[in-house]
Amino acid sequence: MADKQNDKLILAIVGMPGSGKSEVAEYLQNKNIPFVRFGDLNDEELKRQGLDWTPENTAKIRLEMREKHGMDVYAVRSKPKIEKLLQMNNIIAIDGLYSWEEYKFLKEEFKNLFLIHVYAEPPIRYERLVQRSSRKFSCAEARTRDISEIEKINKGGPIAIADYLVENNSNDFDKLHDSINLLLERLKDKKYER
Repeated sequence: MADKQNDKLILAIVGMPGSGKSEVAEYLQNKNIPFVRFGDLNDEELKRQGLDWTPENTAKIRLEMREKHGMDVYAVRSKPKIEKLLQMNNIIAIDGLYSWEEYKFLKEEFKNLFLIHVYAEPPIRYERLVQRSSRKFSCAEARTRDISEIEKINKGGPIAIADYLVENNSNDFDKLHDSINLLLERLKDKKYER
């Protein structure tokens, strides 16, 4: 199926918690670019197990799923949804690609996968996580999650080799949206064969 989709584009949004990944995904969705949120699989598993959403429970589920099913489990389980969206759209986004293994799996399946690293400095990210209305973290929890995601989920690889960097240190959504618009313009002219 992937060979038939060489003209389709997948934008995978990567970055640390609180960097603005979900805001970018929401903005793309408002521009009629559908997205797959890997975290939905986590939410489904929490519900299945009857667990409340807490930082501890989400970390537990993330690690359990990867231990049981492999480090690329979120990508493997999301592949049918990605393929379905690509049948109807020329461009889609992925929110929540974490591990190096997820990246390798998707890159093998979909040649036109581009990584967008949304970056914000740690103190700014932590403050955002404290202020969130849902999925809140304390500063200490956010720091612990950063380290856990880097050490246990291999999150650093996709961030390090991202195709594009979007800086998001201000809380100015217009500036962030302008950066995304510029990126989309650049991608429009790009030859997708790589």
